[in-house]
Amino acid sequence: MQRWYSIFPKSPWLSIYTWVIFCLLPFFFIFRSSSLIEIAIGIALLLLFFISYIFSFKAKSGIVYMWLSFEMVINIIMTLLFGFVYFALFTAFFIGNIRNTTGFFIMYGLHIATTLGAIIAGFFIKIDLFLPQIHFILICLIGTVLLPFNLYNRNKRENLEGQLEMAKERISELIVFEERQRIARDLHDTLGQKLSLIGLKTDLVGKLISRDPDRAEKELHDIRKTASSALKEVRELVSDMRSKKLATELIRVKQILKAANIDLSINGDPRFTSIPPITENVLSMCMKEAVTNVVKHSYGSNCELTFEQHSDAFIIMVKDDGIGIPGAGKNLPGSGLDGIRERLEFVNGHLEIEANNGTTLIIIVPAVIKQISRGDKS
Repeated sequence: MQRWYSIFPKSPWLSIYTWVIFCLLPFFFIFRSSSLIEIAIGIALLLLFFISYIFSFKAKSGIVYMWLSFEMVINIIMTLLFGFVYFALFTAFFIGNIRNTTGFFIMYGLHIATTLGAIIAGFFIKIDLFLPQIHFILICLIGTVLLPFNLYNRNKRENLEGQLEMAKERISELIVFEERQRIARDLHDTLGQKLSLIGLKTDLVGKLISRDPDRAEKELHDIRKTASSALKEVRELVSDMRSKKLATELIRVKQILKAANIDLSINGDPRFTSIPPITENVLSMCMKEAVTNVVKHSYGSNCELTFEQHSDAFIIMVKDDGIGIPGAGKNLPGSGLDGIRERLEFVNGHLEIEANNGTTLIIIVPAVIKQISRGDKS
């Protein structure tokens, strides 16, 4: 259940002002009674109802249904004594927040039956109280019927959306973990044996270099061949990895932003030259995650992507005009920014965050891998 102070719905089809009116309206029905005893009874019932209503939001398990039963009884008494039917809307709102399906339908059926029975009995007992407000009573009955289903379905949808979001994050984590495990196995199978052989032969060369230079030279030649073979296998392994191109990922980014009604502007050329596949792969995933954060959390209407290639780094900037991000995103829930940082650390990159009239994520990856590859070729 919700907190006791959340007695009004977040987006009610009855506004907060209408709920306030329903809170004050009982006094009109109570004080128009001529008897002081009736007025005292009415005020006591009014206080008991709101006490029960507040405690029902704080209660757990079966005690919830006990407080709800008190509310129904008070609603019946108020209807029969004072012609005040509108507590039924408060009870209907509470029933709509019951998460247990069986409990919801049982209390929903009981509430409809008791409310309708009290109104019918009221027409027979005090028709002069009920007939002038018959239009409002009909509206109250419609609200009593529809409000619980509206809230129940909304809460169920929000719960499912939350579970789906958690499942997506969990699946993403498992995919990353499985990919790391696969790469670790492939690298171990590819390099483990050859590196062990190189280590043994290096120790052997150290012992033979003074006693048998010819054999030491032969062992060095074998070490060179083994290293060349290992390098070739590593290159084949990297080339077999699925690579995500920035230009291809940009198409998906455009689709995501268009579906979210967010305007996109692009500066620079996403087709970086001489970029290593693993660097482009990481940049593509980080760009997509950054845009996903814009869609989910920024509440903005514009997104700007900037691609910059320098001699020592590849840079992507993702800027929005949304609500901004406090504390450089360190205390925010979710793992989106943490995932970006982890991916960038893998290629010695880093993430910078600027919060000024929105949020700007600056993704920076050094061109270290490109420089190393040039050194290998030389």
